[in-house]
Amino acid sequence: MSSPVAPCRHLSPTAEGPEQPQLPRNVPKKSSGKEKVKAEKLRLQKEEEERRLKEEEEARLQAEQEEAARLEKERIERELMEKLEAKDQERREYELAELHSLEEKFVSAQLWKTKYRAYAKWEHYIACDGSPDPTIPQEINTFMSLWREDQNKDIQLVVEKGQQLIEKLQFFLLDTPPSEITEKEIVQYQETILELQNLLHQKYNEATEHLLKTASMYEDSDTGNMQAVIKDKNVTFCIWANLKKKVRFKNHVFCDTHHGFDLPKSLAVSNVAVRILHTHYDHVSPLWLQCQSVPKLEVLESKKSTQHSKDNVEELEEEKKAAEEPNMPTEEETHSDERKSAVSFKEKYNSVTDINEKTEEETEKKSEILDISQVLSPLMQEKTNEKEDEITDENIIDLQQFVPVGGVYHIDALQLPPQVKQVKNWNIVELLDVGLEAYRYPPEEADDARYPPIQITLRLSDNVIYCKEPVIARWDPAGQQWRTDGISNITYETQKSITFEMGVFYTIALLQNVHLNMPYQAWELRPMGINEALLTVTTVFAEVQIQIKDKQCMVAAVTVEEKDVLSHLTGKWMCPVTLRKVLKEAGVNIFPGEYSYKYVSVNKKAPLTEVRAYQQMALVASAFAFGWSKWNLESGQDQVVFKVSEHLKADFVKDWSLYMFNGQRALKLKITETSEAFSKELEEDSEFHSTLYHMLKDFASKEAIDRVSTANFLFIDVVYQLLLATRVLTYS
Repeated sequence: MSSPVAPCRHLSPTAEGPEQPQLPRNVPKKSSGKEKVKAEKLRLQKEEEERRLKEEEEARLQAEQEEAARLEKERIERELMEKLEAKDQERREYELAELHSLEEKFVSAQLWKTKYRAYAKWEHYIACDGSPDPTIPQEINTFMSLWREDQNKDIQLVVEKGQQLIEKLQFFLLDTPPSEITEKEIVQYQETILELQNLLHQKYNEATEHLLKTASMYEDSDTGNMQAVIKDKNVTFCIWANLKKKVRFKNHVFCDTHHGFDLPKSLAVSNVAVRILHTHYDHVSPLWLQCQSVPKLEVLESKKSTQHSKDNVEELEEEKKAAEEPNMPTEEETHSDERKSAVSFKEKYNSVTDINEKTEEETEKKSEILDISQVLSPLMQEKTNEKEDEITDENIIDLQQFVPVGGVYHIDALQLPPQVKQVKNWNIVELLDVGLEAYRYPPEEADDARYPPIQITLRLSDNVIYCKEPVIARWDPAGQQWRTDGISNITYETQKSITFEMGVFYTIALLQNVHLNMPYQAWELRPMGINEALLTVTTVFAEVQIQIKDKQCMVAAVTVEEKDVLSHLTGKWMCPVTLRKVLKEAGVNIFPGEYSYKYVSVNKKAPLTEVRAYQQMALVASAFAFGWSKWNLESGQDQVVFKVSEHLKADFVKDWSLYMFNGQRALKLKITETSEAFSKELEEDSEFHSTLYHMLKDFASKEAIDRVSTANFLFIDVVYQLLLATRVLTYS
């Protein structure tokens, strides 16, 4: 029998025997670590969420505070502006009345010039010096008839007589306001200019024929050929006659002028003469180019007006050209005549009347034409000129972009007339009825390829600036235009001479881009004393200084690459019309024309804003300096911005402030020329006014205001003319 099984006993850990398996001690600890990490993440997320909510709340509160502050600021600014508006409205009538009182000086200048034109006519009439009045058809027609029959061959006398009459008519067309001249008279004067030009050239030919008939008197000792140079302020004759007909003398340089030529061999042995007739003026180009009248701005009714003129407007005529003569009516005589026609003139010159103050009767009237020298809105010009034909032939010169500078060179080959032969004690010459004959080269129906070109060298005038290489063009009489084809192998020596070849003898001109000096880089108008100021216009190529004194102005200096040039122009007093003419002829054009907006990057401004700015700048120019501001580009079409400083001494301006003006409101800006961005914010503790004059008056000294009130009306008018002619607020 088996013995009974012993009962199972629990053994103590220390009991001997086989070791029993145990659960790992670290399992509960690992589970606890994960829970801690999870709890930590939850805590961080909670804190992040609380921080985010707190930041959002803070941002919301800050935004609310900022919005409240902004609204409060706007409210304060609105209230301030309302106060300023109310204050401006209260004094508006008074300020405009005071401005109109100042603007009577424009009326005085207009009356003075009208009276002076009549005075000049009377002086010419009673002089009885035999010279005709070119504006009177009977006188000028009689003069031209007698002149055609006159056999006087004195070239200098011929040129002086004819050119004086042409210039007088051209000046009359430029200087006479539309109210004093009719369209019929304008056409008549232009036809007279053409007749005088043709007659003048006829006299050139007669004088040339006379010289060639006596060519042996001018025989050169070295070559045996005839050469003669006759110079005048208006024309230069260079004549060469081939008396010996030797091939080795086929080229020639005129010593006095340095003009020259190199003839083909066939001409060197021919009975030919060469004439280089240099007229220092341009009487070849179309008449509209020679007698460009000041452009006009058409101000339409309110529905068609510029965006800045939203109310009904009526802008009437205003003249701005001064006469240039030593004798003139006294101011006392002018003021006595003023009183007789002040009302009618004020109606014609009411260009600064506040638009909103017009009566119902006035606003129903149709707007008239403003004769405002060279102020044309680019937008209006585009509408006016949109029907113009575009030039498609690349060889035709666009005379709106390029114009002759330095005059015209008539280069001709002439048939040498029979020369005087001495037989014993007699001088015998064959007389021909044909007069001066042209020598055709190449011959008619000839193969031009067999006939080599003529080489011409022209010495450039010292009285003209060519900032860039000029364009050489020939005159096409059939098409009445300048062309560039037919001219080749051009060699240009800067500011000294130009050499080229042409297959036929042509009339030649050197043309320059009209807008080479536009847009301007800067400008400044600075008082220099009582009724005296200096206008400086800085361009890419030159700096032009124009001095203004009383009723005249002059070229004070023209600087190119830090060198003074055009010394023949400086120091001569003249009227603005003449100054504009002489500077253009010298190659320095700072006077935008009717079509300039098509070729220049224009800083467009509303025309009425621009005109009114020039008017009011001129009124205070005796005591305040004005200058270019870069912010004028940022202010928009309806606003102009410029620098202003009270300036009572003839030195450089140091302290400038910025002002903005839209024709009806002027204000002083808080920004400076060195500010980072443009802002229309007002200067602290400043207001705005209806006129620029009253805006400046807030910060001006009594001495400055006294000088403004006593400034001469003719000085103000000249400043105004020059500002309008240069259009510094648009072309800078």
